[in-house]
Amino acid sequence: MIPDFQTIMLPFLELLSDGKEHELQTLIKQIADKFELTDEERKELLPSGTQVVIYNRVVWAKTYLKKANLLSSPKRAIIIITEHGKKVLQNKPPKIDIKFLQSLPDFKEWQTSYQTNYQNRKDDDQQSQVNTDIESGKTPEELLEDSFVKLKDELAAELIDKIKSCSPAFFEKLVIDLLIKMGYGGSRKEAGQIIGKSGDGGIDGIIKEDKLGLDTIYVQAKKWDNTVPIGQIRDFAGSLLSKKAKKGIFISTSNYPKGAYDFVSSIEPKIILIDGKEMAGLMIEYQVGIAIKNNYEIKKIDIDYFEEA
Repeated sequence: MIPDFQTIMLPFLELLSDGKEHELQTLIKQIADKFELTDEERKELLPSGTQVVIYNRVVWAKTYLKKANLLSSPKRAIIIITEHGKKVLQNKPPKIDIKFLQSLPDFKEWQTSYQTNYQNRKDDDQQSQVNTDIESGKTPEELLEDSFVKLKDELAAELIDKIKSCSPAFFEKLVIDLLIKMGYGGSRKEAGQIIGKSGDGGIDGIIKEDKLGLDTIYVQAKKWDNTVPIGQIRDFAGSLLSKKAKKGIFISTSNYPKGAYDFVSSIEPKIILIDGKEMAGLMIEYQVGIAIKNNYEIKKIDIDYFEEA
């Protein structure tokens, strides 16, 4: 199990106890070894997929320890313990976490300065945020990404409910818009002329795989409240076989039984099943039927800018 960033603080400082300079990447590997992380855990990413979890947590542990003046970074990606850090280790603390750091003058001074910069926030909100950081054990980036995932899941649920209340004709239009945004179907005019028109043997339409039309994809797009019967998938597969088609997409507002996934993985042609949740996720990703309310940017120092020639 990947330790939280507060659990990492003490062993991270102990790795520096020899007083020598250490490379950050080497320290991250040593922390991963100490906690016996598996290969999968060492590669696990944050929800955004932008950073490895163990890297993120070690870096935040380093950041908090640095604010407490327990370590320093004399040059890029190089870490060394301070005299104050050595004294802390000499007292053999059973644990170093945010509560422990709050007892240290340098950390308290930094925290006071940080809060002063945000005086527009209420004192109880500040304390609530500190308590959240302490209790969750998650880094600030993880807390932010958790909030983003929660908002995305709520939006996806709202999208599914809204789609189910729309007419079948509108659902077909939505499928056209989504597939085109994803790069399929050629032009919208071409796709609109063929989706939802044939009704031929369980096939709702045919689209181009790319704008050049090098291959075709058969589409079945159905609104469904309950789990899609596997018989519907078998009928669609049979229709594809009768046309010697190689690829098909079955997209629905509902979900599919496990047997449906087992079935499509064992046959030719290739059939992709898109359920309501995945469809909503694709709509969010490709901005179909949604509007952007706010944009937030996470910025960091450009180290290269400060490199002297």
